[in-house]
Amino acid sequence: MVRSTTDGKTHAEHATQIAALAADAARGYFRGRLGVEFKTDESPVTQADKGVETIVRAYLAEHFPEDGIFGEEQGAEGLNRDHVWIIDPIDGTRSFLSGHPLFGFLLGLLVKGEPLLGVIGMPALNECLLGIKGQGAMLNGQSVSVSGTESLSHAVFFVNEGDKIYRDHPDLFRDLMHSGQTRRFAYDCYPHALVAMGHVDAVIDYDLQPYDFLPVAAVIEAAGGVITDWNGNPLNLNSDGRVISAATPALHAELLAMTLGR
Repeated sequence: MVRSTTDGKTHAEHATQIAALAADAARGYFRGRLGVEFKTDESPVTQADKGVETIVRAYLAEHFPEDGIFGEEQGAEGLNRDHVWIIDPIDGTRSFLSGHPLFGFLLGLLVKGEPLLGVIGMPALNECLLGIKGQGAMLNGQSVSVSGTESLSHAVFFVNEGDKIYRDHPDLFRDLMHSGQTRRFAYDCYPHALVAMGHVDAVIDYDLQPYDFLPVAAVIEAAGGVITDWNGNPLNLNSDGRVISAATPALHAELLAMTLGR
């Protein structure tokens, strides 16, 4: 249950306000001239990544000073606390840098290690998905839910990070290419958002970090879907970054049969 905080607002109301601030900031940077640095893994980071996370952290420091935080750009603190906020300021920095509008903003709240609340914000699309455990999911304030598709043969599904899956699991990649009614390739959070909205039936994803999948997990589950790692385990801070999102348990089971033990 998302309870009221000391100022009378619920965590969901705070999360919505944070998402609006983050979206405004991200739009201010989008398609501008940005300096780019590269991390040790060669992934890019920009002023936008740093600036958005700084805004979110300042808000959390003011309103939730006792909570833990795990952000992509500024690291983790207080992960052993009951409440931990997860931040990905720009999910899809490469998309952002190329002017592609399908970058996102991710925010999650863990309570005793479990995803309670999640936000998938799409600043360039003016879309914001909010999911709350046991209370459903909303897109810009309107209720949304997953599709009822139960068979992979009838499913529209996305393969995220397909180049990495092909590199590390070529047999699985081949199997995926012969599955489903419609297959699409993508990156980042938006395919998962489309599962929560009921437009896409499943996503298989790979090589993610907790700030990539924990906010998404809360949204998918709130929308009525199923999301686990490739072995069917619930997602947490120690998960290995291999993820399946699906609209129904039956569809999830079909994909899990392909990934189990890999």
